[in-house]
Amino acid sequence: MRLGLSLGYQTAWSTPADHLALAQEADRLGYSVVWAAEAYGSDSPSMLAWMAGRTERIDVGSAVMQIPARTPAMTAMTAATIDTLSGGRFRLGLGVSGPQVSEGWHGVRFAKPLARTREYVDIVKLAVARKEVAYAGEHYILPLPDGPGKALRLGFHPPREHIPIYLAAVGPKNLELAGEIADGWLAVFYAPEFAEEQLASVRAGRAKAGMELAGFDVVPSVPVVVGDDIATCAELVRWYAALYVGGMGSRQQNFYNQLATRMGYGDAAREVQDLYLAKRQRDAAAAVPMEFIDRTSLLGPKERIAERMREYAAAGVTTLSVALFVADRDSGVQTLRTVAEALELSGVGE
Repeated sequence: MRLGLSLGYQTAWSTPADHLALAQEADRLGYSVVWAAEAYGSDSPSMLAWMAGRTERIDVGSAVMQIPARTPAMTAMTAATIDTLSGGRFRLGLGVSGPQVSEGWHGVRFAKPLARTREYVDIVKLAVARKEVAYAGEHYILPLPDGPGKALRLGFHPPREHIPIYLAAVGPKNLELAGEIADGWLAVFYAPEFAEEQLASVRAGRAKAGMELAGFDVVPSVPVVVGDDIATCAELVRWYAALYVGGMGSRQQNFYNQLATRMGYGDAAREVQDLYLAKRQRDAAAAVPMEFIDRTSLLGPKERIAERMREYAAAGVTTLSVALFVADRDSGVQTLRTVAEALELSGVGE
């Protein structure tokens, strides 16, 4: 199992300089990849191109680049450009986002996300491989018919004809699609105790494509808080869990709430959502079960984190990407070092 660093996106309490310092420390420590995210603020490719120019060995990955935000050809151009700038260190994580962002921010209908994702990935692969991009799908037709457009191919030679593609997936059908058409899965709220059900969907997708799970990168983003008291560590993760389970999406369509329900926390998930949507965020955070937080996070002293790492590795994780819940840059750097030491102690590192 390798280590990754999930930086997320820029917030009111983070700066690009902080994120760069953490990426450089992860590079120095031998982490395999640093991921940057986007929602409706900072974008991921700008951050990744900048970090690629200021690091040496670590891969840079989008977790994610939003499918509704760009045409597939533009995504292929961006991916090929960052892969060239970084000397072949780019990983392309894609996701459809959610209906609120897709329709509210980008003006793109959210309907049929699986079919749109399949066609989108098809076109990205064609373009990155410098094949002529001609495509006749339900959602994408290139070139447009009865017009002056012509089938084109990427206008320069990137270092690789295939850039690793990852899908951010939560539901069973999306997990199956990831297994079928992608090189890896970007997971959230990954609990080793529940992983087999999710990996079964991935395996089904791999089987459709005539492949096995071996070689497929399973990459959960896992909150980490180092400290002696587990309950105190968990408090730092509560607000994050409440936001996603309670407030990320509508009452009718919240993929994270549905995931918590499938994991056996249906009653708590409903309570968290009711409280969050009633604008009682503090109460919603308090209602997140301690067990749910502990199962989906790395909490406690180094030795306990090492033990949990063994469980993640046994549950199929190949790249464990940590999300730092820390107060400042120095704490983040120290946490990265502790996590690296914990991986060595666990005995499951590559």
